[in-house]
Amino acid sequence: MPDLVRFYITQVLIGFVMAAIVVAGILWFDVAGLGRLVAGSDVGLLAALMLWVFNGIVFAGVQFAVAFMNMADDDDDDDDDGGGHLVRRPVAVPVRAGRSR
Repeated sequence: MPDLVRFYITQVLIGFVMAAIVVAGILWFDVAGLGRLVAGSDVGLLAALMLWVFNGIVFAGVQFAVAFMNMADDDDDDDDDGGGHLVRRPVAVPVRAGRSR
């Protein structure tokens, strides 16, 4: 299996585990009455599953994006002027004060 595919699957699984923890916490602590609503409904299991899947999609996407962006090489050349060639510094501009008419 290619490394990028393995990386993607790992990050998606981490995202779904985090979503399971968050959904379990929401239901356990009865945030906004969702715990009672899910427990008292005849389709509560389906509601909990949908809550986990939809949150899992979001968490997996964010987890993958953050992990992928953290893979970037550090190209910092240790310049003290903020890096880059276009360093902007304030310049004093003389202005004449005149009377307004």
